[in-house]
Amino acid sequence: MKSKLWVFRQVDPIQRGRLSQALSISSATASLLLNRGVMNVDQAVAWMSPLRTHDPFLIPDIERAVDRLHQAMQRQERVCFYGDYDVDGMSATSVYVSFFRGLGAQVRAYVPHRLREGYGLNEQAVRTLAQDGITLLVTSDCGTTSHREIALASQLGMDVIVTDHHQSDMALVPALAVMNPHRQDARYPFHGLCSGGLAYKVVQAYETKYGSGTVCVESLLDLVALATIADVVPLQDENRLFVREGLAQISRGARCGLRALKQVAGVTRDCAADTIAFKLAPRLNAAGRLDGAIKGVRLLTTDSEQEAQRLAEELDQLNHRRRDLEATILDEALAQVESRELPGGIVLYARGWHLGVVGIVAARIMERFHRPTIVIAVNEDGIGKGSARTVPGFDLYQALAGCRDVLIAFGGHPSAAGVTLKEERVPEFAERFAATAEAWMRSTHSVPMLHLDSELRLDEVTLKLIREIGTLHPFGAGNPEPTFAVRGLNVLQARVVGDKHLKMTVRQGGSVPFDSIGFGMPSLEEQGLSINTPIDVAFTPELNHWNGYDRIQLRIRDIRAAGIE
Repeated sequence: MKSKLWVFRQVDPIQRGRLSQALSISSATASLLLNRGVMNVDQAVAWMSPLRTHDPFLIPDIERAVDRLHQAMQRQERVCFYGDYDVDGMSATSVYVSFFRGLGAQVRAYVPHRLREGYGLNEQAVRTLAQDGITLLVTSDCGTTSHREIALASQLGMDVIVTDHHQSDMALVPALAVMNPHRQDARYPFHGLCSGGLAYKVVQAYETKYGSGTVCVESLLDLVALATIADVVPLQDENRLFVREGLAQISRGARCGLRALKQVAGVTRDCAADTIAFKLAPRLNAAGRLDGAIKGVRLLTTDSEQEAQRLAEELDQLNHRRRDLEATILDEALAQVESRELPGGIVLYARGWHLGVVGIVAARIMERFHRPTIVIAVNEDGIGKGSARTVPGFDLYQALAGCRDVLIAFGGHPSAAGVTLKEERVPEFAERFAATAEAWMRSTHSVPMLHLDSELRLDEVTLKLIREIGTLHPFGAGNPEPTFAVRGLNVLQARVVGDKHLKMTVRQGGSVPFDSIGFGMPSLEEQGLSINTPIDVAFTPELNHWNGYDRIQLRIRDIRAAGIE
């Protein structure tokens, strides 16, 4: 395991005491709230209580969008919802299709093929849709930079509405409406919506102004939760409500497509954010990576149990193929890394790599070496397309913007992005990207860090604390799962169980013994520790349900020898 620097988040002890006393919560929970930007009692009550959503009409252009959609409904125009091939794009498209189909509209979904068409709007698709009689084109998770394609759509008689949250330093595209929280003139109080969340706000606004059909708007929150978790947008503000309510719907099995997907994924318990991130989203994404993401939209919008089961099984098979491809390319990519001196930013490329999995491989390389990483698949024509992933604090979008003169195209977010360039320009690009990352690393002294909310005594880890933590759910980007530290633990027992999981029984002084589990962790000896030596443990407290009993367990995040500062 790579050694981490433990960084304790600092809070004002006076503020912590005030929150703890006013709300009758533990000091540990008060620290959690302060660490998430909650500075007073009113804000704390809002975090720990049912949440409200913001007025959707504060989103730029949203009224213009719903008016045009209503006009299309009244005139029985043919409307196409055009989405990206990831879970956010599929989910947002499914929100639109489900709601407006419930109004009796003539709607269709279109998702470009990753390999044949690439990301976003493309000219041939626009021409084909115009020939098919589409007069209103609504994008999901794409369109922010599609100036030429949107101008073409207008020339061909189509109005275009853009629903997207990708950043751009270009002028607004010439669309009828551009709903993007990153617009400079945006008045909406929360900028963290993904495209699934934006699509939900559009149908919410439509229902407010014009009413709804057979589909209840709130029933679409399972799709919004999928998109929000899979796209790793901050679980703050109304995203927390969307995910909380959406996870409850997914756990109940309200949508037959998700019921079937849970079944093939072996999910039998209530769904948490991790269930989406590691079980459901990868199977949906497998469609876009290796086949056609339209299968994901069909799964999420079907009312047929038989079709849902067939599609879920196909996605599960695609996911198995994806894992095999990923393993092969990861081995080849690691060989490239290990054959050279490790640069500040890693750029790897090869012909024959599958474009659908380079993003996952980039993430694996980034996690292993703690470096911004770009993995590029070069096609037969010598054009490389790649995916970039980064470490906390390094802005990928800005780094790529500094290399735009050697790129054909780029786009994305500070934390994930895509690039297109000619094969002969890759070495120059790699050198410049590495230099940018190296300069950033020197200025920040970047090392893997584990952020800790506070230090506890083991006797402070109680059922009350776990219940209080439960009010802060769901956890994810922007609302990280609470992580505490306990120092000077004595190890009573330690063994590796199952597939390399470290299981220990620990005690602090005269406290009662606590069970602990470190998933994917090697033995103490492999970590340079000993059962006879006191240790510090970074952990998340949780309840372990076993044989009908609930028992407090420490889920280990990291271990180190006691006494290290």
